[in-house]
Amino acid sequence: MGGALTNEEFEANMRKAQIIDVREKADFKKSHILGARNVPFSMIRSTYSEIRADLPVYIYGDSVGLSVRAVKLLRKNGYTNVSFLQNGFSKWEGKTKSSKY
Repeated sequence: MGGALTNEEFEANMRKAQIIDVREKADFKKSHILGARNVPFSMIRSTYSEIRADLPVYIYGDSVGLSVRAVKLLRKNGYTNVSFLQNGFSKWEGKTKSSKY
């Protein structure tokens, strides 16, 4: 399972999934999808084991390219239910959490 998800598909099932933001920490702190965890792509190779393989994984970033690379890395390491937000965070219309600072 997995692949590209529209905003609607992502939002409809996100409560059942682990939402992973692969952007860098500074971007995550500015704003992110409500309920997301930050695992920057630059660190995903050393921290992916913290992501549960038995639950769906929804990935997003600024660019689809980075999200696809993260999906491929997880699949290579045994994760089978990994999807990504097809248009990236910039086109997200659902709930977000923003920093005031």
